[in-house]
Amino acid sequence: MENIEQEFTKMVKKYRKTIYTVCYFFSDNPTEVDDLFQEVLINLWKSYPRFRGESSIKTWIWRVSLNTCCSVERGKKRVLPTVPILESDILPESDEPGRQIKMLYERINKLELFDRAIILLWLESMSLPGC
Repeated sequence: MENIEQEFTKMVKKYRKTIYTVCYFFSDNPTEVDDLFQEVLINLWKSYPRFRGESSIKTWIWRVSLNTCCSVERGKKRVLPTVPILESDILPESDEPGRQIKMLYERINKLELFDRAIILLWLESMSLPGC
């Protein structure tokens, strides 16, 4: 096991710039780049025993680095957007229910298609008898 760790450490030292180059493609924030670098190292370590040498080690490192950074980037896009509620949007209690419903649907229509579908299904289930 120690031999594998030594080989891995030597490989990382040799190709460190390659890994950082890929990470800098995805962020110019040094903290984010360091986080990406760490994620790449984890994935390299996990897959190192399965490297078969069908490509150069540099090509393999580049590919693992790129795939890791792409995965992290896709994960960032899963963050749900929020729609701010302005003070002018808050209705007094005496306001008519029809206007409140209209404003609710206006806000729902600002959401992405999938999010709208989920909200509308939820609202529909609330109006079913026995729910």
